[in-house]
Amino acid sequence: MGALEKGITRTGTGYGGKTWNILGQVYYPKAVTDSTFAFETNSDPGQFVPVHIHPTQDEFILVQEGVLDLKLDGVWVQAKAGDLVRMPRGIPHGYFNKSDKPARALFWVSPMQKLEALFEKLHNLQDPVEVVRISAEHEVDFLPPEANE
Repeated sequence: MGALEKGITRTGTGYGGKTWNILGQVYYPKAVTDSTFAFETNSDPGQFVPVHIHPTQDEFILVQEGVLDLKLDGVWVQAKAGDLVRMPRGIPHGYFNKSDKPARALFWVSPMQKLEALFEKLHNLQDPVEVVRISAEHEVDFLPPEANE
């Protein structure tokens, strides 16, 4: 991937003009290098990403708008606009928009590993079972559904 390029990725746009639709949520890549990968998510009420683990990446979420409920290492917590969530590698986590308003957040992982490639493969894929299978091939391991309760 190479070195980080200087510049600005404007609001409502993705780096290099890219946008991904992953099971109905819109993701915008913001910065893409081997050492880090930043992306914005837009989650409508009721949308979520089930509990999963990144065994080889640390992940962060900066909530920009709205509220996200998170299952973080088996405990429910809530992050509001301006809050930063820290998720060390190997810690199970999932995020859920349980509110009645959209939520927007900046995520970043370090190092990038296979995450950009994963998002490319998941773009417009509608089958959750296939999403889980492909994710496991890209170092993102989803836990059984009961982990989301």
